[in-house]
Amino acid sequence: MPRTARVVTWNGKDVPTELRELPAGRYVVEAIDDAAPVLSPEEEAGIETALESYRQGRVVDARHARHIIDTALGR
Repeated sequence: MPRTARVVTWNGKDVPTELRELPAGRYVVEAIDDAAPVLSPEEEAGIETALESYRQGRVVDARHARHIIDTALGR
């Protein structure tokens, strides 16, 4: 069975329809925060740099990107 996420709003009492529709099994339920995470100025700048690079057509395929990330993480 493929894993698919479902976002539900729960009143703390009744079982939401989204959960009743799921087949029997084990599930992980985790609260999410609606607020976007606060990024540091360095993180914001990194995202802007990446977006600008993308806009200029400087992109790499997924395999190369994975290699870059693995190398940076010492894998």
